Amino acid sequence: MTGSIHTEEYQDLIGLLIEARIDAGLTQQELADSLGKPQSYIAKVEGCERRLDIIEFLHIAKAIGANPIPVIKEVSSRI
Repeated sequence: MTGSIHTEEYQDLIGLLIEARIDAGLTQQELADSLGKPQSYIAKVEGCERRLDIIEFLHIAKAIGANPIPVIKEVSSRI
């Protein structure tokens, strides 16, 4: 097991977050503003240049109105 941003599971997680953000009708800038972060933070997360910890994941999920449990279950089912 590796803690890399390059694992298939991590990229699946980020893909699900991107999909949820787009489904919520939010731009990267709007999401960043709601989190009090620069747009580059979201770009780095979505580009898999920056690894999220669980608390950051939960903040992002809440900001886009996504229930984090189904996202976690989806990624978990792929492991």
